[in-house]
Amino acid sequence: MKLYIKNMVCIRCIMAVRAELVKLRVNSIVVELGKAECKENLTQSQLEILNKGLLECGLELIEDKRLKIIKDVKSAIDELINSSEDNQKINLSEYISKKMNCNYPYVSKLFSKSEGISIEKYYIQERVEVVKELHINNGLTLTEISYRLKYSSVSHLSNQFKVVTGVNASHFKDITTNSKLIPSKV
Repeated sequence: MKLYIKNMVCIRCIMAVRAELVKLRVNSIVVELGKAECKENLTQSQLEILNKGLLECGLELIEDKRLKIIKDVKSAIDELINSSEDNQKINLSEYISKKMNCNYPYVSKLFSKSEGISIEKYYIQERVEVVKELHINNGLTLTEISYRLKYSSVSHLSNQFKVVTGVNASHFKDITTNSKLIPSKV
């Protein structure tokens, strides 16, 4: 049985889901971000108990099929962004269609209606979030980041960064670095 879980973002979430399933004496569990898979089907009462435990951890079972599709699209995009394979020339719509094994126009329309943003814009925003993290926290140069995230060029990365954030990447780094140096008021 596949279970889809909302708000999973880190290893602690995976551990929390696994712990809740173990409490229910569910065996053969595979837990990943956004989903859990177990060999046996859970009863309705087990699902209710599981959801109650997950809610206490800030997580929630997703029961609506459309929400599962949205979650799968987001997971596929995260996987594409963080993939070490050479996906530079891959078409996003083609990738999503293959990954989800479904009709892209349907998925795209569903995603846009639910999230208020197109899949393409969501993909760009997620890439820019990773750029911010790598630029600020890891101290990588824009050239290193553009190579790592498979941008066609540094200028392409810079243009997308400015469109999404409103400032260029180096100015963004200066702003965030300087704000860390200013002590907060007590």
